[in-house]
Formats: sequence, C-alpha cells, structure tokens
Amino acid sequence: MPTFPPVEEQLDLLEKGAAEIIRVSELRERLQKSRQTGVPLRVKAGFDPTAPDLHLGHTVLMRKLKHFQDLGHQVIFLVGDFTSLIGDPTGRSVTRKPLTREQIAENARTYTGQVFRILDRDKTEVRFNSEWLGKLGFEDFIRLAAHFTLSQMLERDEFHTRFQEEKPISLHELLYPLAQAYDSVALRADVELGGTDQKFNLLAGRELQRDYGQPPQVVLMTPIIEGLDGVQKMSKSLNNAIGIHEPPHEMFGKLMSISDQLMGRYWTLLTDLRQSEIDRMTADMASGALHPMQAKKNLARTIVAGFWGAEAAHQADENWARQFQQKSDDVEGLEEISIPYAEIAASGAEGFHIRVSKLLVRAGLAASGAEANRKLAENAVRLDGETVSTPIVTWVPLTHRITVRVGKRARIVAIE
Repeated sequence: MPTFPPVEEQLDLLEKGAAEIIRVSELRERLQKSRQTGVPLRVKAGFDPTAPDLHLGHTVLMRKLKHFQDLGHQVIFLVGDFTSLIGDPTGRSVTRKPLTREQIAENARTYTGQVFRILDRDKTEVRFNSEWLGKLGFEDFIRLAAHFTLSQMLERDEFHTRFQEEKPISLHELLYPLAQAYDSVALRADVELGGTDQKFNLLAGRELQRDYGQPPQVVLMTPIIEGLDGVQKMSKSLNNAIGIHEPPHEMFGKLMSISDQLMGRYWTLLTDLRQSEIDRMTADMASGALHPMQAKKNLARTIVAGFWGAEAAHQADENWARQFQQKSDDVEGLEEISIPYAEIAASGAEGFHIRVSKLLVRAGLAASGAEANRKLAENAVRLDGETVSTPIVTWVPLTHRITVRVGKRARIVAIE
C-alpha cells in the first residue's frame, strides 16, 4: 500500500502559488482519506492543443500537476482533442475559429512530447477526451445540456460581456463548459487544476459530478503568470515569453533580466520549492543574508536545470557571468541602483523610451543635464557596452538591468 506524507506537509507544497482552492477543507479531507486508505487522489488537468510550442507560462499548471505526482497521487494529463473542435471561449471577445482534426493531432503530438520534460512519463495517465465525448450521440448531448440553464451560461464573463455588447455567441461555444465538465465525470476526478480564467468551467465540473452521483471535485486554480516585462501575461505574441525549448544560455539570460519583484513570483510558480523554503529565502534577502542577485542566479539555474540538466545550467551561469563581466570591465564604482522608469522616461514619446541625460543624472554619473549632453556629444556614454550618442534610446522591457558607463565610472541600473 503506498504511503503519503503528512497532510500538512502535502498542503505546504500544494497550496504554494494557488490562486484559489474550492475548497481547502475538502482537499484536506481527501488527502487524509488517501493516507488512511492508501488510495491516491485522481488529479486531472486538461490542455487543448491549440498551439504547438509551450513556454514557461504554460508550465505553471503542469508544475502543480507534478507536485501532486511527487506526493504519490495519480495525475491525468488530459488532451482536449475533442473540445479543441469546439474552441475554448475563455478570454475571447469573439468566437474562436475551431482547429481541423489534422492541426489538433499534430499539436497533440507536440504537447505530449513536451510535457514529459516536467512530468514523469511512467507515472502519468495520458487521456484524450475524444474517448468518451466522441461516443456521445445527439440524445446524449441533449441530456447533458439539460443539467444547465441558459442563464447559468450567461453568468460566464465572456458570454455576459458579449451579450451586453450585442456581439455574437455561437451555440457551439455553450457546449464547451458542458464537455469539460463531463470530462471530470468520465475520469471520476478528485481534483481538477486550471487557471483562474477557467473558474466557470471548473465549477461546472463540480456541479455535474453531483448530478451524476459523484463526490464533487476539488478545484485548484493557478494564477496567470506575468512575462519578462512583469506587466502583461507571458505570451510569445507579446515577445515576453521564455520557450521551454530555448537554449540554456538564452533561457538563463532572460531569467536574469527579470525584476526583483517578479523573481518571487517565478520562484513560487515555476519551481518545486515549498512555500516554507521560499519564505525563508525571502527573509534572508530582507535581512541581507542573501543578495537578490545571487537569489536570481539560483532561480535561473534551478529552472534551466529542470529542462536541460545541472551541467547545462552550470555552463549557462558561467557564460552569463563572463558576458556580464565583460560589460563591466575596467570601470570604477560599479554598484547597482534602482530607478523608476517614470523618472527617466522620455515624455511625449510612444512606447518605452529613455532620455539618456535623465538616466545619467539619476544614476549619479553626471551632475546636470548639460554635462550629460556633453558626454553624449563626446561619445563617452555606453549602455550595455554599446556607445550611445542620441538623447533618447528605446528601452526593451525584457531588459530590466542596464550597465551605464561614462568614462571609467559606471552603474548597474535596475529599472522598475
């Protein structure tokens, strides 16, 4: 009979980074029962293969699935090959164009190949919801639809907004929450994981399980993680994502560019550290026992090692250190300071632009704007090793730290 860690020890890992759990008391009861009976919980997370490549934002949910797996529970990686034919309306202001079966099949192959860089292949139950949804006839769908009312469906944010704005809501979109809810019935899920944007669908699963005489699943929601800019959600289209297939040195460098504020979120959502360990590390940084730069290097090494191995992470760390050292060679007074973006922004310019004279004065590398402009005219100003002569430069938010050099003096500026 399998053994499980004490319930509170399990919750220390499972509650880490969870945006909401419905309900914690139910989860505690089920964990306790699994310890007494030796029967693992059945933990489900569904993924519609709508895109072929994954980035770290996608892995937040997969990592929480891994936490259940590491504790000895049965995890189910559910590929929504049938629901992809409908198209998830979550977060959509217009009807999503359904994928073809060929696109779904190709994306599903890519998904299942990538997920085992996080989950244990031998301990993961991979299912496709076409197994049961594809067998439902028209009469079955009518009976399934009878469990919900139209007013319930219009309570969903996306549908409610589109209804108020008189935008089209296709009938097939209303079937999506029903299909996802039926997945939980078919799999007899004890727990379902999903993002906060999936709350309506996850709760529909609880309701449908009650109607089918099953104990309602516990719902555990994870937050949507911010991208490298620290503002918008991680997305390749926004150019603020880290792909899980990116080379180790690129992944490491991007992680070193994030802000100190975002670092804590990444430790919580993208690693397997328990919350108690993260709290101790945070306390060490606050007391000065651990420098934030070292904590960030530890984070980058931890994440890179998870995808590429410890040796690759070590090499990426050394390569980054050499590159960073080259940028700061032969400078005096190198120290790091934080400057709010608003204080150095070029007013009136669209996008992210820095007025160099403001940057130099604020960094203590020029006594006045006039002196800063003279240094620019003398080609004595370098940003990240590149000579700058224009008064305004474009700032790419992926890079939160800039090595600012004027002659022999330099600062590392962390832009907030």
